[in-house]
Amino acid sequence: MKLPATAHTSRPWRIHEIAADFTLEDVWALPTPGGPDELDRLVRQFTSGNDARAASPMERFLFAARWKLGKLFGWDKPGEGVGTRVRTLRDRLPADLREGPRGPAFRSHPFTSVYQTHDEWAAEIANKTVHAVLHIGWVPDGSGGYHGQMAVLVKPNGLFGTLYMAAIKPFRYVWVYPALIRSIGADWEVNSRKDRSS
Repeated sequence: MKLPATAHTSRPWRIHEIAADFTLEDVWALPTPGGPDELDRLVRQFTSGNDARAASPMERFLFAARWKLGKLFGWDKPGEGVGTRVRTLRDRLPADLREGPRGPAFRSHPFTSVYQTHDEWAAEIANKTVHAVLHIGWVPDGSGGYHGQMAVLVKPNGLFGTLYMAAIKPFRYVWVYPALIRSIGADWEVNSRKDRSS
């Protein structure tokens, strides 16, 4: 379910002090019901690389097309990424976050974990079009349980990046986000059943 921006901005997330110059693009509630200490489980699900099995054919096609276009136009060259075109957000971290857990490495996606706390995790990606942050918070659901909340923050790279983000917005809302959120929920449920049976 898509949420209003205040679902993210009203919470005291540490990302606010670190990425204040980024624009909040989207906020989504994730179908990942759990207890108060399960953010780490969700983070490991994100970084494991197993979500491809639940992706729809359209989602796989769109991602494949994006990577092909990136290769053709040089959007994803090493010189356009984190640590080259843009500085990593880890350079902005206060001491307590820099010395704390960073979060796991991604197995199959070009994101890099920035920091992880008990209820918050951030990862970043950069290419020729944008520097973006994937932010996952673990929030109470109002009924005694908790679930994940996903926010995407972006800093487009100039006019080209702004136009690119506008052009792909319909595809993200119609195909990418719904399929991604369904796959997150499906993986969570499968893993929950495994945990209950073990």
